[in-house]
Amino acid sequence: MSPVQTKRPIALRRQTLRRQSIYLLPNLFTLAALFSGFYAIVQSMNKMFVPAAVAIFIAMILDGLDGRVARLTRTQSAFGAEFDSLSDMVSFGVAPALVVYEWALREFGKVGWMVAFVYCAGAALRLARFNTNIETGDKRWFQGLPSPSAAALVAGLVWISHEYADELSSISDALPFFALLLTLFAGLTMVSNVRFWSFKEINMRKTVPFVALLVMVLLLMLIVAKPPLVLFCLFLAYGASGYVMALWQLLRRGKKPAERGSAPTNGQN
Repeated sequence: MSPVQTKRPIALRRQTLRRQSIYLLPNLFTLAALFSGFYAIVQSMNKMFVPAAVAIFIAMILDGLDGRVARLTRTQSAFGAEFDSLSDMVSFGVAPALVVYEWALREFGKVGWMVAFVYCAGAALRLARFNTNIETGDKRWFQGLPSPSAAALVAGLVWISHEYADELSSISDALPFFALLLTLFAGLTMVSNVRFWSFKEINMRKTVPFVALLVMVLLLMLIVAKPPLVLFCLFLAYGASGYVMALWQLLRRGKKPAERGSAPTNGQN
């Protein structure tokens, strides 16, 4: 056998091995996020709702890190993107739906599990739409509420309801109804056309005013002092921001024709 013939099988084997291999570092973060979502499901089945809610927030942090680590280390891959979507479906689709169902929606019977499924289906559709529009969409905006933010709304409500059980004792009977409405809101908003700021315009390499660092320190101190309350309020404000911005744009469009109609005619009839 000639040397050329012996080199070809070796080159083919190396190419096949390269195609079958994966980057370890970013996929470890994705695997950890997937484990956090699975852990949340298991804890909700054991009626341990606070650890379940915290696990969903941990999955959010890990989900935000895997993509950044992949870009920084130049280890992006099609496998990583698909793995990340599957992990997101478990951590931000299935896990929050089951946690809130076990916590509050079970008592509503059929309506409860239907609302939980609406949320789960909304997360799946949201992820599918994001994957198909990732190359064509405007990077500044998300179309529909991102699934991690929707999961934070649901998990945050579960968390604060247990952390502040004494303070919320007067409205404890209304909490299941609020959970039902919030879960439905999160599920439908994920598949809506409402735009939400993506924060991708923020450039960490640019200089900012000194006061910006002071604001970040104060925000960090608030989160450390009262994590469930501050995080829930932040994501609740973010969930409402898309509708506030859409309403503002609608009002501005309504004013423009009126302004044109009342413009001076320069003496013409």
